[in-house]
Order: sequence, then C-alpha cells, then structure tokens
Amino acid sequence: MFAVFESGGKQHRVVEGEVIRLEKLVCEPGDNVTFEKVMLVGEGDKVSVGAPYVDGGKVTAEVLAQAKHKKIKVLKFHRRKNYLRKQGHRQLYTEVKITGISAA
Repeated sequence: MFAVFESGGKQHRVVEGEVIRLEKLVCEPGDNVTFEKVMLVGEGDKVSVGAPYVDGGKVTAEVLAQAKHKKIKVLKFHRRKNYLRKQGHRQLYTEVKITGISAA
C-alpha cells in the first residue's frame, strides 16, 4: 500500500516502513504525527484519488529526529567588479518513519 500526502508545501509518495525527511515539524523525537492531507492512496489495482484530498485518508508516522541538512554554500560573484558575497545555509528537517496508511 502506498500514499501521496502533502507536508510543508511538498508532496511525498510513501510506503509503510519508509523513513523520509520532511520540512521541520513542531514535535519531539518519539512523538507520533498524523498527516490528514492525503491526495492518493493505492493498493495493487485499487487506487483512491482525492479532489483534492481523499476523505478519511490518513498517514501516521513516528518522529525519529530533528536535525539540519548538510551546509550549502551560496556564492555571488561578478568578475572584475570587486563583488564577492559568500553565505552558507543549513535547512532544518524532521526525519519520520511511516507507521501506517489508511483510506476511508
């Protein structure tokens, strides 16, 4: 069984038992979270598509960690113009393990 749900303005396709990284959620490691904005649920040949969301569709997950991604370097440079700007960024994320998928 698989599902497509929305979290943090992005869509994620998941199966039960999968570990994924989402935009930072307000929760602690060990908490259980439920995602109600499920757009599609499929099992074999049977697929439920929502308009925009499946009624009664739920994806439950367990929070494993709150952390930061690797640092990316942002560099702006104009040659021969004495222009150089350096900046770094580390995006926060929440790592979750999908524990259950259900449809109405």
